[in-house]
Amino acid sequence: MTPRAGMLIAAGALVAGTVTVLPATTAGAGEPTPRPLPPLAWTGCATQAYPKLQCATLKVPLNHDDPAGRSITLALTRVPHTAKTFQGPLLVNPGGPGGSGRTMAGYVAASLPPKVAAEYDVIGFDPRGVGRSEPALDCLPGHFAPVRPDSVPSDADGERTAVERAQTFAAACGEKYADVLPYIDTVSTARDLDAIRHALGAPKVNYLGYSYGTYLGAVYARLYPDRVRRMALDSVVNPHGVWYEDNIAQDYAFDTRHKDFMAWVARQDAVYKLGTDPAAVEAAWYRMRDALRAAPAGGKVGPGELEDTFLPGGYYNGYWPRLATAFSSYVNHGDAAPLTEAYERYGEADASADNGYSVYTSVQCRDAAWPRDWSVWRKDSWDVHAKAPFSTWNNAWYNAPCAFWPVPSLTPPDVTNDQLPPVLILQATDDAATPYEGGVALHRLVRGSSLVVEEGGGNHGVTLGGNDCLDDHLATYLATGKVPRGKDGAEADAVCEALPEPVPDPIAPAAEKATGKTTEKTTEKAAEKAAEKSGKRVGALRAETTGVTLHGLLGHVR
Repeated sequence: MTPRAGMLIAAGALVAGTVTVLPATTAGAGEPTPRPLPPLAWTGCATQAYPKLQCATLKVPLNHDDPAGRSITLALTRVPHTAKTFQGPLLVNPGGPGGSGRTMAGYVAASLPPKVAAEYDVIGFDPRGVGRSEPALDCLPGHFAPVRPDSVPSDADGERTAVERAQTFAAACGEKYADVLPYIDTVSTARDLDAIRHALGAPKVNYLGYSYGTYLGAVYARLYPDRVRRMALDSVVNPHGVWYEDNIAQDYAFDTRHKDFMAWVARQDAVYKLGTDPAAVEAAWYRMRDALRAAPAGGKVGPGELEDTFLPGGYYNGYWPRLATAFSSYVNHGDAAPLTEAYERYGEADASADNGYSVYTSVQCRDAAWPRDWSVWRKDSWDVHAKAPFSTWNNAWYNAPCAFWPVPSLTPPDVTNDQLPPVLILQATDDAATPYEGGVALHRLVRGSSLVVEEGGGNHGVTLGGNDCLDDHLATYLATGKVPRGKDGAEADAVCEALPEPVPDPIAPAAEKATGKTTEKTTEKAAEKAAEKSGKRVGALRAETTGVTLHGLLGHVR
């Protein structure tokens, strides 16, 4: 739910070296014969964080039903296996739609237990339209440039202005990419996954998908059940609500999660001085929002930008201390600098966010039907806003181009499946981006699947982020294919406790406050101390100080 959809590509120098993999040549029954594929040429593209990373490109049909027609290019990455035992390729996807997955190969390979990672070729990729893949969509650069109109319409003129913005964006996409938009959708991307499998010469794939990546995986499994070896799905899209109803469910869930944050701030009153009553703290947040309408912080943070800044806190409570500091500084001291800095860190859109949003709208607007009558959106948004005001209208405008999309919608595939090996599903009970009901729904639709629940967890993307219980289930599954099995009649097959809530940022010494600087050493020591208190691995928390976290890598379902 942030314009910063997608992965952060780590910078680094290219390393020489090329490896070649011969492609498979057989076609699946009942589908067009794939065009002959040249060998994948893997060239070193190591970064400081991921020294074993390799890159390649793959041409696939724009229209898979016309394999001899126009082709597009997918950008791939790989961390190759090093063990004698080789379990095949592990394709990874961070979600979105619109999230770049190139760096995620390095992250997953580095985060799994070394023995498990060594048995896989971990494969990342930029889906069609995204990042380094070609063509990369950018319908209207600067669409999220500040300061945008207040997301909550104050009158008919304000609403009309916002509707016109959505219409302009949809029209721009249609004008720039008329020949491409009919093929930017989940089913086409799932068929790209199979083209990657084919190019790798693998009879079956292993798959790890987060967020929207869970839906992509479920669609792939429906299309190609005999080509799935193992599949782990973390933070699951509800397939029954694709996509309009799922977004409404998010509005309620993000409002609840925002209230959780406000309650945490109230419990930390000794640090943030915003009061001990969660309702009063929340009221102060909305007063801050009102003030920013009249005078945007730093000339760039108005009400909509404030929502963009605090939405990531709904994905990951590790952001709460920094957000609370910005909130407190503005309310208690009239200091807008921390709020502006938080916006620049969490909410501000750049070129990659413009690309991610262009693909997000292209996929979701094409995938499934949306109301074409704006009065339906207006009524639903006001009804939901009355109960869940935090981000309902912000989310409505984010998706509003779908009311005017220039390409007709498809019918979502039924992802019911009884032909798969055991699938591992992992889900937090209080996840706002993909609410808990989605994990339960897919568990019921996929026969033989196993549901692992993080009880009381509110973060989005729960594995490889510091919860040893969840990580152990994932590692065991990837190593052996075994999944936990609960008692008959139990909804969950296994339950893990959530990590403790974050601790507040330490108060900087007076000298540092005066200069506005805190040393990196002080920040790292504070991170280590917080890790000791919370039980989170020090390495994972230290990564947060460098920006290399799973939550910074995930592409977010809006």
